[in-house]
Amino acid sequence: MGSVHAYTISAGKRYRVLYRKPDHSQGQKRGFTTKKAAELYLSTVEIAKARGEFVDPSASSITVADLGPAWLERKKHLKPSAYRALESAWDTHVLPTWGGFQLGKISQTAIQAWTTTLSATRSATTVSRAYGVLAAILDDAVSDRRLNRNPARGVNLPRKTGKRRMYLSHAQVRLLAREAGSRSTLVLFFAYTGLRWGEATGLRVRDVDPVKRRVSVHENAVNVNGTVHVGTPKTHAARSVPFPAFLAAPLAAAADGKKREQLLFGDGDVHVRPPDGRRGWFVSAVARCMEIDETFPKVTIHDLRHTAASLAISAGANVKAVQRMLGHASAAMTLDTYADLFDDDLDAVATALDLAKFESDVAIPLPERGSGNE
Repeated sequence: MGSVHAYTISAGKRYRVLYRKPDHSQGQKRGFTTKKAAELYLSTVEIAKARGEFVDPSASSITVADLGPAWLERKKHLKPSAYRALESAWDTHVLPTWGGFQLGKISQTAIQAWTTTLSATRSATTVSRAYGVLAAILDDAVSDRRLNRNPARGVNLPRKTGKRRMYLSHAQVRLLAREAGSRSTLVLFFAYTGLRWGEATGLRVRDVDPVKRRVSVHENAVNVNGTVHVGTPKTHAARSVPFPAFLAAPLAAAADGKKREQLLFGDGDVHVRPPDGRRGWFVSAVARCMEIDETFPKVTIHDLRHTAASLAISAGANVKAVQRMLGHASAAMTLDTYADLFDDDLDAVATALDLAKFESDVAIPLPERGSGNE
């Protein structure tokens, strides 16, 4: 057990608590103005020790800046794009605000105020990512017995609102491909296969099977801060994706003169970089399409992936086929993402049930006369 001792300072009598830590070293806390307050603190220390919940006050004096770099280092196993997002959140939002805070002095109300202020100028995704970095660092502090609980848990975050997806029709895809000029094959390929930019630009000549009309997706080339990193696809799983017959000739032209191990798109040696999002070739092609067709939506390259899903579903593809084509982790994810595209399927279900009921009613034999059932 610990003990309580009185001492005197210029402001009057004070009390000090002495106790043994779980490692048997001595701990103390000074400055109590009443003996009762000191004894109450000693009781909480003894109860925490008995429950295995004791946290050394000196351990919680370490700052967030002391723990952040080690936490980031352990995240380097992630894909470069994912790691860069965490690193940016740490450098831009977490470190400047929380770096100098001691762990034991961070409150839930302070974190709530931070996320609320941040959400006034930043997107919900940015706020959630920054919060997630801070919360994960504090989770480590709890695991290391530097904190009893994580003050970040229980904070209310801004609700994410899904960006409206844009879908192009066959005619609009054809118009966009025409206005894209020399990049027409890329536009058609994205709109009819649903591959991500990194997956398509990471394809090698050997990945194209012109007989089965399949491309084998097993590499993903992602541009992170000007450097292209080649790894596995987003879900880490390779997949085979079909392409329509009319793409066979353009893809053959893209592969012409190249060796099997060279890249399908571009010069064969250097990965094609994403176009500038403000004045690149894709934005310019879309602008020209909007001038030609006033109903043409302002799409991004990623919207061509959504278009591929839309065109496949309208052509009769079921959810499992679309899932495999897009490389989603599950059919549930595909349904959640493109639920609006399956509305027609619901109408078809109702029609089919109505027809089945009608056929069942017609099949019931009528009772014969004189059978006693008149």
